[in-house]
Amino acid sequence: MKMMMVRVYIMEAEKQLKPILSYLHDKAKVRGVTVFRGVSGFGQSGQMHTASLVDLSLNLPMTVEFFDSNDRIVDIIQHLNSFVEPGHIVSWPVDTNLE
Repeated sequence: MKMMMVRVYIMEAEKQLKPILSYLHDKAKVRGVTVFRGVSGFGQSGQMHTASLVDLSLNLPMTVEFFDSNDRIVDIIQHLNSFVEPGHIVSWPVDTNLE
């Protein structure tokens, strides 16, 4: 079955994770979602975000990864584009053994 994998790049302090997961689980009902929390990273600004014992507030990079059928992914990405910064969503085709 032809599927699409999608990865959404967000920052922990932006408080986007909960609304994204709520939408993907409750409304879009995608087939599978995984959230990764980075230990270090930087974006276009070049500002490094790193976890250390000195940091009191964490603003680490996070990725939300999910997959579903090609036709469903188009609508899901359009919805996510309404509240995720442009250029922070990537997708690519994948094959699964689902029938």
